[in-house]
Order: sequence, then structure tokens, then C-alpha cells
Amino acid sequence: MSSDTPGGPGAHPDHATLDEGAAQDLLRGICFKTGPPRIVGVELEWLIHDQENPAVQVAQERLESAVAALRELPLSAALTFEPGGQLELSSQPAGSLMECVGTTAADLAAVRASLGRDGLAPVGLGVDPWQTPHRRLREPRYDAMEAALDRAGPSGRAMMCTSASVQVCLDAGEEEPGPLGYGRRWQLTHLLGAVLVAAFANSPFRQGRPTGWKSTRQALWADLDPVRTLAPGSGLPPREAWAAHVLDTTVMCVRREEGPWDVPEGLTFREWIRTGAPRPPVWADLDYHITTLFPPVRPRGHLELRMIDAQSGADGWLVPLAVATALYDDPEAAETVYRTVKPLAESAGSAPAPRNPLWTTAAREGLADPELRAAATVCFDTALTALDRMGADKAVRDTVAAFNDRYVARGRCPADDLLDSGVLTDPVRPTSFIGSTDDPHTGRVASA
Repeated sequence: MSSDTPGGPGAHPDHATLDEGAAQDLLRGICFKTGPPRIVGVELEWLIHDQENPAVQVAQERLESAVAALRELPLSAALTFEPGGQLELSSQPAGSLMECVGTTAADLAAVRASLGRDGLAPVGLGVDPWQTPHRRLREPRYDAMEAALDRAGPSGRAMMCTSASVQVCLDAGEEEPGPLGYGRRWQLTHLLGAVLVAAFANSPFRQGRPTGWKSTRQALWADLDPVRTLAPGSGLPPREAWAAHVLDTTVMCVRREEGPWDVPEGLTFREWIRTGAPRPPVWADLDYHITTLFPPVRPRGHLELRMIDAQSGADGWLVPLAVATALYDDPEAAETVYRTVKPLAESAGSAPAPRNPLWTTAAREGLADPELRAAATVCFDTALTALDRMGADKAVRDTVAAFNDRYVARGRCPADDLLDSGVLTDPVRPTSFIGSTDDPHTGRVASA
């Protein structure tokens, strides 16, 4: 959801000094805003490709012209761009799934039409299958991020410049225990998340070659930083676990009003508070630090589900949105799915997501893994029933059902179609999926 979503970092003087106790209290207070689940949002990232020559990098001047036209559109969602030029639409908080689908679909239609006039198209793939990382945005934030992530290897630049996702945002849940309780939802999401990785894996190629992963995007995230991309360790209640994780993760950068930002090495936020060097941190620094943490699920008052590859076709994006919303917010579905994925904890082991065996298998094999396929089958069947109860319209239910029939019921994911078809490696055929409503897995026009 857009950055002004209620439930983000709470109201406080941004430039007030910060001590360790106040930081812990703030984190425990803002990370899980509890109450009956009712709000839903989605953040959609898209690669921008030329409609006729998608394997050729779009010239900077041409992209800037298209961006200028997009900024003139009267969109409901916030429009931003990632370092490699990927487009991102962040919906406003919606009071229902159908409201979110409706406003987002209208925004996407306007975006597709505007890009189409420039011969460009938004493409839903988890990783650009052709381009090497090339940073388009030259801003202090991204200069510092690149320098910090480079310390761990090349995956950081690849993530910044060539990846795209569907991020679903849901309320944290109720204070009380039960299927909609925030503690249950937090536990659920680190097991169900692996099922979502496997079912929606859509990035088997990078720089023109198959990588051996169904979700190369997830493999990049798991590789880019030793701690920053991990879920908090187990053993503590959710609020305490997240607060400790935030304070004990290294600071990516220290912002400056002028000049390049500092990129300290090995300085945790807790140590920054205690030492006050290179300058004492303030409340705004803690808010910013949270945005530089990239776990599979990030609590920001609401829960940000960050593990899903971008999806192809005109309406592929709404499938993970609808499925996740149904499985989390319908009480009966939440209970069924919790019982379904709880046994996956044995496969996950003690290591945090995404660097445990369960998540690694999901990213590498997709639904070819029998355990993940069985769980996904129950999850999608449960979601379809829940969507009917939640009042999702026939078009949404039919779209989810079609994805289920095409992939989940057959133990497949979108990456399998890409690998089988050869459409991304055949120099003659890649244009078959770049049109604004084309389905890249078949070359056929998808339903609007």
C-alpha cells in the first residue's frame, strides 16, 4: 500500500532524539496494529519493455518521456519507480478485496494505455530474463543501498535493477488468539509464504539463460544480505522478535542533507543508539531503517507479504491478491490453511525464512515438490470457497479457478510454462507476449 497508509510508523517528532527504550517501545507499538481484518492493499512492480524488441534495453530518454506521461495520469495508486526503472503501483488501503481489485485494475488500464502510446508495455516477470543490472535512478538512497549490498555480492544489484513482485498488504489481525489473531497470522505467513513462492514462481531465466530456479527472484533475495532479508528468529513473541530484529540488524546508511550518505559497516541500529556516532539517531532514522529491511513478511502496522513473483498477463496479478486475502481474512479458510501448512514446519527446520530448506525447495522446484503441491492444492481449493463467501465477483473467482486448473492442480507454476515453451530464449518469438494483454506463457490474449 502507499506510504501514507494508516498503521505505518506512528505519529512522533521525526527529529526528536531516540534512546533504546523508546525505540523498543515504538517498534512494539507500531509493528502489529491489531483489530478485525478489514483493509487490503497491493503493490505491483512491473518491468518496462519495448513491445517489438523486449530483449533490447529501453533507452533512458525514451523511458523518461514515458515516465513523464505516466506522472500526468489521475491514478488512485501511488506511482513510483525502482532503481532499474521498474514501475511500481501502490494501492491506497481498500475496505474490501473487490474495491482493491477495481481501483487497481482501472489504474493499470490507464498505465498500459499510456505506455502503449510510446510502444512500451509493463511486463510481469519476477526477474528480467534478458537484462544485466543497470541502475537508472541516481539518488543518495540507491547509491548507499548499492554500496551496502555490494559487500555481500552481485545479488543486491540484480534485485534492485531487474526484479519485480506482487506484494499483498493485509491487516496484522486481532489481539486475541484464534484464526484471525496476529500471533497466528504471523506464524502462518512464514509457512504459507513458501507455498505462495512455489505456486507463483515466475522467474526461471536471467541474462538469457535458465538459472535452475523456478523463482530466481526468491533466490536473489535469499542471497543478497546475511541478515537483512531474514525473518526474525523464533523463540520470542512476534512484537518482541521484530523489535529485536530491527535493532540488531546493521544500518544500511546514515542519511545526510547534502552530499553522499554514509554507509557504515557492521553498525547495528542498537549500537548506533548507544554510541551516537556518526551522529545521534532520531525517530525518522528508525522509520527509515525499517524500510531497508527486506524479510519475506514485514510488519508495518499491517503485514506486507513480499515473497511473490510478479505475474504475467492482464489479470495475473489479482490471483495472488485474491488467494492471500481469502486465506488470511476468512476465519474458516484461515483455520483450514493453518492446519494444512503447520506440518511444513518440520521441513523448514530451525533456520529462519527464506534461508531454510522449505523456502529453498519452494524457490528451486516450485510445485514439483510433492509436499508443497499437496499444501497448495488445499490452499487454492480453500481460497476458492472463501472467495465465494467473501463476495468476490465471478470474474475474480473464474480467474483464480483458471490459474488453479492450469497450474496448481497439475503440480506446475508459471515458470514451468516459460521453461517448456522456450519463448524467452528464442530470438524470433519473444514479442509474442509483450502486448498489453498477452499471456507470456502461451502467446494468447488473456482476458481483461
